[in-house]
Amino acid sequence: MLNFTPAPFIAVAAVVAFVAGPAEAHARLVSATPAPNSTVAATRSVSLTFSERPVPAFSGFDVVNAAGDKVELHTSVAGDGKTLTGTLARPLAAGAYRVDWRIASSDGHRMTGSYGFSVQ
Repeated sequence: MLNFTPAPFIAVAAVVAFVAGPAEAHARLVSATPAPNSTVAATRSVSLTFSERPVPAFSGFDVVNAAGDKVELHTSVAGDGKTLTGTLARPLAAGAYRVDWRIASSDGHRMTGSYGFSVQ
């Protein structure tokens, strides 16, 4: 008769669980100015803050008007490394706008998203 000892199997399972560790969360948009679904006065900047530092070379955003045209802007990264700011060539005219963002975090994951806001 064979003796079965579960100890080696339990030890292997524990090592696998320890090595796997917790899953890393992906970067996400935590705040934006103008805020999603808001109505604002004419603005000359749009700022997006993420939960972790994006890789600037692979990250950015576009502001798109109701006709589907991209608004000209110059983007920069704030000192905190988590905030992207777009400075517009001129204030936005009244109407509906959409912000389409894309970022790559340091772990290589790419995330995208969009939200709308209006200018009165």
